[in-house]
Amino acid sequence: MKTAMNRNQKIWRIVLVAAPIVFFGCKKAEPVKSAAPEVTVVSVEQKDAPIWKEWIGILEGLVNAQIKPQVTGYLLRQTYKDGAFVKKDQLLFEIDPRTFQAVLDQTKGQLANAEGQLAQGQANQIKAQNDVNRYTPLAKEQAIPQQDLDNAIQANLAAKAQVDAAKAQVEAAKAQVASAQLNLGFTKVLSLIDGIAGIAQAQIGDLVSPSILLTTVSTVDPIKIYFPVSEREYLDYVKEHPDEDKRHLRLQMILANGSVYPHEGQTTLVDRQVDVKTGTLRVQGVFPNPGNVLRPGEYARIRTIIATRKDALVVPQKAVSELQGNYQVAVVGSDNKVQIRPVKVGERIGTDWIIAEGLKPGERVVAEGIQKVRDGMAVNPKPLTATAAAQPAPAAPTR
Repeated sequence: MKTAMNRNQKIWRIVLVAAPIVFFGCKKAEPVKSAAPEVTVVSVEQKDAPIWKEWIGILEGLVNAQIKPQVTGYLLRQTYKDGAFVKKDQLLFEIDPRTFQAVLDQTKGQLANAEGQLAQGQANQIKAQNDVNRYTPLAKEQAIPQQDLDNAIQANLAAKAQVDAAKAQVEAAKAQVASAQLNLGFTKVLSLIDGIAGIAQAQIGDLVSPSILLTTVSTVDPIKIYFPVSEREYLDYVKEHPDEDKRHLRLQMILANGSVYPHEGQTTLVDRQVDVKTGTLRVQGVFPNPGNVLRPGEYARIRTIIATRKDALVVPQKAVSELQGNYQVAVVGSDNKVQIRPVKVGERIGTDWIIAEGLKPGERVVAEGIQKVRDGMAVNPKPLTATAAAQPAPAAPTR
């Protein structure tokens, strides 16, 4: 029994010694204070902001001459190379001229016959006039019967009528000759303008007529572009530019490969009416085209500055968040605490956004990391570096 008591005493001694160790070992650790999240901020910039607009347009030749024959005949030859530059009055096609040459020769023969009849009629009229002149004094002296004089006068009148008829036949024959010469000349189909000739629509040996399109020649330097502008855009622009003489826009063109066309264009006219199907107005612009690089039928983007907002407040678009049509930004105060502030936005310019209401110049807004901030949260702001900054808006066209 004594042995059991000694064993129990030893156990209690172990428990009493270990208890403080367990107590102090289970003491709750002090909480570690978390660091403020790092965000990228940018200052609200105040500057004159150009407002750009962009449309899709299609290029057309300044003049597009449809080349059609003016006579019917078989196409004998093509004298130009498809797609080549041709000059005004340059020969493009030739139609078989033999039929027209035969008609011309025939009309020339008819003219010669008419001129011969005129000459004979004039000779007869001269003889009849001489008879009248000779019989008149003799009739007065009653040396010849009055009837002879009367017959001479009638013969003279008839001779004059024949001469007049012969002259009319000569004029008609001359007109036929001129028409035949014109038709013979039409067998040579010429270019009406300087420009680029398209691919021929008829082949050698085809029977062509005035209803057949042979090719099209387009003047492409300068070249036109047409693009649609909405009614609202047009009315807003007219409101800002009431002087009609100063409404011509300077245009930039972005080609299909993404490159900016090096030459500046200008609007030249606005169509007379709105397209009721699309609600747009057709606007025409003109661009210089040295070297005939641009061709009709190409699509291109057209952009221009339609207005400039003076002293506008500008922030990157990524600094603005949208929720159900409402816009807000995260403003970082001087104490590095975040304030979620609603704003009213204006137009977009490149990768920036104009802020109409809600911000002041120089205030800092979160540009990167806006998803991890909350109202009243302390943050560690870092300025937006040049490499992380958004790409600038398109440069204004050079004058």
